[in-house]
Amino acid sequence: MFKNDRNRSGLLVAGNWILDQVKLIDKFPEEQSLVNILHEYTSNGGSAYNILMDLTKLGAPFSLEAIGLVGNDFNGVRIVDHCREAGIDVRQLQMTPDMPTSYTIVTSVKNTGKRTFFHHRGANSLLDTEHFDFKVSDAKIFHLGYLLLLDRLDEIQDDRRTKASYVLEDAKKAGFITSVDLVSEDSDRFATIIPCSLPHVDYLFLNEYEACRLSGVDLINVAGPTEMTERCNEAFEIVFEMGVNEWIIIHHPDGAWAGHRDGRRIFHPSLLLPQDKIVGANGAGDALAAGVLLGVHEDWGMEACLDLGVCAAAASLSHATCSDGLVPYEECLALSKIYSYRSYS
Repeated sequence: MFKNDRNRSGLLVAGNWILDQVKLIDKFPEEQSLVNILHEYTSNGGSAYNILMDLTKLGAPFSLEAIGLVGNDFNGVRIVDHCREAGIDVRQLQMTPDMPTSYTIVTSVKNTGKRTFFHHRGANSLLDTEHFDFKVSDAKIFHLGYLLLLDRLDEIQDDRRTKASYVLEDAKKAGFITSVDLVSEDSDRFATIIPCSLPHVDYLFLNEYEACRLSGVDLINVAGPTEMTERCNEAFEIVFEMGVNEWIIIHHPDGAWAGHRDGRRIFHPSLLLPQDKIVGANGAGDALAAGVLLGVHEDWGMEACLDLGVCAAAASLSHATCSDGLVPYEECLALSKIYSYRSYS
């Protein structure tokens, strides 16, 4: 069981603060060829920024707090002002003159929702242990993301631990429920950077690619639903050996698989949306995580948490940006009355 003080309330969210420049395109180009930009948006991006904005749109009935670094520039001011307007506590969202605010050019293909990212790491690369003060927060949950995209926190120290692992350990000692998300990096760094943090993590969010990279279990080339469930169960066992304390959630376009350390296994299918309702998949994974974390905070069972997660992800798909498709959580849940759940048996 968690050692969390039941009087604590709210989410403290740290990690990547990114401005996404989203380009909705008609198809993805080959090198030296041309495609058409159909629409353009500038919006929130990155785990911390997305999760907090998603929770404000979902109508989370608790306080929201931010930790992170942005540049001392127009984009940094834009992010801080956006958070203040949304009612987010920005005491620990700091500006640095040493790096510009991070940004990502996101190309999203209209007919498929597939995304490609061109990322400038910027101020996020300087986020370090000195920027975290857990004494000033009474939040119930601390979420950190994305590991593998936070240069200083991903640094391996002489004892083979990362700085992120110490941040998470401090959060646990301070009484927080801890939650972590990863980035889908195409590298072999999963095995060297992630495991040392996991003994200090209560909720771990992964997509099928990240789960494959971390566990070594192939979740990409899967023949059908039975095999996917079997492989997720295998991945759960391997990752629990690395130290996750409570739940691992693997999300996939077909739904979400959740495994608990005590052996419980749950699958929840995604909503079967008509193709013309899918505008872009940018931020859908963060929307799912935000929905699950709202339920965790409110002490819902994991089945109900996953239900809100997949409904929030479905709402997110209705817009090319990360959070503009989100609606209050009751309306997200009502989407299941409009669209059926995906058949996955």
